[in-house]
Amino acid sequence: MTDLAVKKTVSIVARTPDLRADTVECVITVPTFRRPQQLLDTLNSLAAQKTRRRFAIIVMENEAEKREGALTAGPLFANGTYNGLVLIAHQRGNCCAYNAGWETALEEFPGFRYLAVIDDDEIASPDWLEQLCATAEKLQADIVGGPQVPVFSAPQHARWATHPVFAPPYDETKRVGALYSSGNLMISRQVLEAMPRPFLDLKFNFMGGGDSDFLSRAAQNGFTLAWSAEAVSQEIVPARRVEPDWIRARALRNGVISTLVEKRKRADDTLGPAKVFAKSLALLGLSPIRGLRRLLATGSLSTAMYPVYVGLGRVLAEFGYANEQYREPEKN
Repeated sequence: MTDLAVKKTVSIVARTPDLRADTVECVITVPTFRRPQQLLDTLNSLAAQKTRRRFAIIVMENEAEKREGALTAGPLFANGTYNGLVLIAHQRGNCCAYNAGWETALEEFPGFRYLAVIDDDEIASPDWLEQLCATAEKLQADIVGGPQVPVFSAPQHARWATHPVFAPPYDETKRVGALYSSGNLMISRQVLEAMPRPFLDLKFNFMGGGDSDFLSRAAQNGFTLAWSAEAVSQEIVPARRVEPDWIRARALRNGVISTLVEKRKRADDTLGPAKVFAKSLALLGLSPIRGLRRLLATGSLSTAMYPVYVGLGRVLAEFGYANEQYREPEKN
């Protein structure tokens, strides 16, 4: 997709009066889809940030027909409750929403240093933004991720917090070799200026994983990644997401994404596809042993089956399988 094509599919529908775009140091992008009340909770947590850095918010509404998020949040940007703007990303799909927001940030805020990302089902801790920026500066990192701590809608589901589908990948602040999610993320401006467009590959639009692919390519291009354990957001997890079929589908999907990202990473290697397939077969073959270890350690059959499903997803990806969990949002 060209820059022109992106512009034609984006409409700005609300803007804070007298928005001083040239003074904004940080832009926070919030994609939203059919979660108007949760979006307000997210925005309220952003408005309560404890930082001296001047920031603006871009809400990317990805429901181009009903526009519940834009209709709910738009008036609050127009009256100055929140600082920033609301846009409609007319092409559906999470990659389209992210691309629209990131492109708009570059166009509308000429002096920003950092772009942060948080989803509309998350609540940012009061020092979330400051911790992301401070970690970038302390560790001289170009991209910083933070933990999305699950908050389950039913108290009895709290036991799922340590399941690999929900648990953060790191537990301490440090430089890291890989990041996997844009749900709690900060990207330096120079990364966006250097990376090719579209930022997120549209083949991941309804599967997820466009963020993981983007982060992998950024690391390949020499940008430094880090983790900030203190930059905490809380992710609201509905009961649907602890049902066995959803957990299984997410594990399979993670395996598919792993294969696709690794193939892209090895694109210049003539033996790359064969190496990826061999690794996938090896991981699938070893997965029962890894699963047994997890079962003995946790007593959870679901946790034990996770590496099996990931390995299976990796192999199935070789035959064109794609688990598009976001294609039918009502089931997600």
